Formats: sequence, C-alpha cells, structure tokens
Amino acid sequence: MNTAAKELALALGMLALTTSCTAASNTSTQTQNSPSVTQVRDSGKAATATIKIDGSSTVYPITQAIAKDYQANPKNQVQVAVNISGTTGGFEKFCAGETDISNASRPILEAEMEACKKNGVAYMEFPIAFDALTVAVNPQNDWAKDITVAELKKIWEPEAQGKITRWNQVRASWPDRPMNLYGAGKKSGTFDYFTEAAVGKTRASRNDYTASEDDEVLVDGISKDPNALGYFGYAYYEKHQDKLKALAIDSGKGAVLPSRQTVEKVQYQPLARPLFIYVNFRDNQNKKLVNKFVEFYIDKAPTIASTVGYIPLPDDSKRLNYVHLYQDKVGTVFEGEAEMNLTIGELLRKEAKF
Repeated sequence: MNTAAKELALALGMLALTTSCTAASNTSTQTQNSPSVTQVRDSGKAATATIKIDGSSTVYPITQAIAKDYQANPKNQVQVAVNISGTTGGFEKFCAGETDISNASRPILEAEMEACKKNGVAYMEFPIAFDALTVAVNPQNDWAKDITVAELKKIWEPEAQGKITRWNQVRASWPDRPMNLYGAGKKSGTFDYFTEAAVGKTRASRNDYTASEDDEVLVDGISKDPNALGYFGYAYYEKHQDKLKALAIDSGKGAVLPSRQTVEKVQYQPLARPLFIYVNFRDNQNKKLVNKFVEFYIDKAPTIASTVGYIPLPDDSKRLNYVHLYQDKVGTVFEGEAEMNLTIGELLRKEAKF
C-alpha cells in the first residue's frame, strides 16, 4: 500500500484541522459513538478468509471492479464476495452483523441506525463517488427528449397508479401510446432517493411498474420496450448507451442531461446524489483484513468510479476518508435521512467537520 502510505502522510497533516471540529460533529453521531455500543465479534473461521459485501446495485460496479483488482494481487490472501440486494436489503444484512461492508446509494436511515445499535454494529461511513440518477427511454422513442420534475411526479406518485398509463396523459404533444414503467425495487436506495426527489416524499410511489433492485434487469426491460420509461444509476446508462436514450431533466432552470460536467457544475438537480460504502467496525482478526481492503478501496475509488461511469470525488475526499479510517471514526455525518440537492462541495464540508 505505497499509495496509501503517501495518503496517510497527507491525512495525518489534516488531523489538526479536523480534530477541532470533532467535538461539535459528534453531537450528530452520538448513536454510534456512544460507549454503550458494543462491537460484533465473529465466532467462525470462515470470516477470516472472506470479506462479505452486499447492498446497492448502483454502487456494485465500483465495488466489484475494486474487489477484482484487489484479488488479482496474490499477496492479498482473502476472498471478496460482492452481492446485490439493494441498499435497504444490504443494510438489513449489515445491521444484523451478516456482512462486512454495505454498498449504499443513500445515507443510512434512522431506523437502520437503530437496528445497528440494537445489534451492536458500529460502522464507518465513506462517500466514494457521485451519481447522476438517470431517467431513460428506448431509442425508438422519438418524441421525448426531456421531462420536468413535475411530470415525473405526475407519472410516479401513488395517485397515478392505474390512471396515468399513456404518454399523452403526461404531455399533450406526446403520442397516444401506452407508457410502460421500469424502476427500482422497494429494497433499493435508488427507490428511496428517486421517490423523494421526484414525488416529494420518500417511498411514495405507484406500484404498477416493473421493479427490480438489479439495474441490469431494468436496462434489459427498457432496451426491449419502445414504450418504456425507467430510472437507474448513471453507470448503467453509460454501459448501455447503444440501447438506451437518456432524458434531460428540467427542474425549472432548463433541461439538463446527466453527465460528469453537469453534476460537478451543480446543474443536474435534484437527481445528483452521493454514493457510499459502510464498513462494520468489528473488533477481531477480520478487522485487519477488512481495513486493508478499505485502504485499497479508498485509493482506487476515484479512478474506478470514473471508469465505470460515475463522478469521482476530489482528492480532499480521499484524504478525509483516510483520516476517518485511521482514527476509527464511527458514525454518520447525516441525520438518518438523505439530503436532496446535496453538492460535492457540501458533502466535503460535512466530512471535514466529522
């Protein structure tokens, strides 16, 4: 970990800056920093040879690529198992102490924080990239080029179920054709984030659509259905651009397509969002294996995120992640809920105060 060592030197230089803010920030993370929180201990030998990761399909491409690189080095005598069950499904396993790392496309929620506390699972939170949540249609769709946030609400709100079923019901200039919807399953963090961003209330959604926690399933459905409209993480659009068409999002300031540039310039709102991994702070021999992998993850995340189609975070984020890892900083900088319209700069300021 030569690169990590270099980052450590830089990270330690920031300790003086972050320490003064730590006491104030701890008030938002008392649930996890409390001495009453005990740490989960493994009793079996299997965990010493396997790092178990589950959760978000949005974060999956980053974690899977990093795990592949890590295991390619024969010096890393460990297996990294990466699975998909959605952010919510991943937190269910994580807070039960069943996994070492949880991929998440939103911050941990209050109910999940309570579940972790109840089960004695202390965790570390690391932002690893930004996403441009993408609304897509089939390439044969030659009528829709953009869509407003108000129109997204009209389509996806619970009251639309069984009523808004044709394209011309959304915008009069669109054809009288059936509208077939594809979206995140209810154990997906994307479902939580999209419903709050588009409908205005978390988990408020119609149910008559093709749902999956696996974005590849949604991509496959939309690519085969000329009447489709759906949403998923930007990396899946980048990977399958030849069989999808992204719609520009108009939140009142003009239609904007998803891209690295529009996210960095704070133009792609409200569908730009941070992505995370959560690490189980285990006090046993598995902790060293996991921490070594997390060091590697932090180092590689910016490059891999960009490669698979997400927006990498600045170097300051990498250094802050190292500081938090080396300080064993458990907890969250959020208050049990996602924040709409969060920018990269605002995320970094939150992290610097942690």
